[in-house]
Amino acid sequence: MDEKTLTRIAQALERLAPPAPPATDLAAADAFVWHAEGGWLEPVPSVNRVEIDLLLGIENQRDTLMENTRRFAKGLPANNALLWGARGTGKSSLVKAVHAAINAERAGALVLVEIHRDDIPSLPRLLSRLRGQPRRCLLFCDDLSFDAQDTSYKSLKAVLEGGIEGRPENVVFYATSNRRHLMAREMIENERSTAINPGEAVEEKVSLSDRFGLWLGFHNVDQATYLAIVEGYARRFGLTISAEAMRAQAIEWAMTRGSRSGRTAWQFIQDLAGRLGKPLG
Repeated sequence: MDEKTLTRIAQALERLAPPAPPATDLAAADAFVWHAEGGWLEPVPSVNRVEIDLLLGIENQRDTLMENTRRFAKGLPANNALLWGARGTGKSSLVKAVHAAINAERAGALVLVEIHRDDIPSLPRLLSRLRGQPRRCLLFCDDLSFDAQDTSYKSLKAVLEGGIEGRPENVVFYATSNRRHLMAREMIENERSTAINPGEAVEEKVSLSDRFGLWLGFHNVDQATYLAIVEGYARRFGLTISAEAMRAQAIEWAMTRGSRSGRTAWQFIQDLAGRLGKPLG
């Protein structure tokens, strides 16, 4: 085979090969999304978030997570955190708000890196990209949970504590979940009932949540807190409506949805602002 033919084959193979992922430049932004397929971090110029002062009814959780994150930003020891509880109660909003608040205290102190639930098996690759970077990274996974046959939790378990390399010194991991033990109760009970050794059958999966040194529980709020959240949003965005009318409409809105939460309050405010012809921005 002549040299020209070999050159054409080599060029064809290069075209078929996937492109090398772009170099990781954490100075490009304060937030990134991890794309496991291409192995690269996409900068996020503007994060969709709520101001921390508008997150009412979760003051204890807010203060605890702020203190943990503030220590981490200063280079001090800090725990991985699991924020668990009912949907719409402010778990992911709090993580993003804390990130913004810490960076407001110390500009550029933290990078927020989001990894999607389905990309958890690529977590070791992501950490290899973050390890040794000059910036400290808050790694965030929203709505984390595992099904009975899902083995990807092993990647997370090893990284959080048990692996040879473990979690990089410049990374802390925060996750939100509707489940305290990251797997459905019926799955736990099913594995216990069918296992030769019921205790050991689920120990490995249940113990995953123990790898999070900080557990923060979130629950639906009472009516007074729900209305306080609505009123706080209304003041923030200058929505002109009588207090009595707003409270009555907000209560009706929550009743039609069967829950009172920060998400329900925000959805009501979006509806109210639309009816009033007032943009939220």
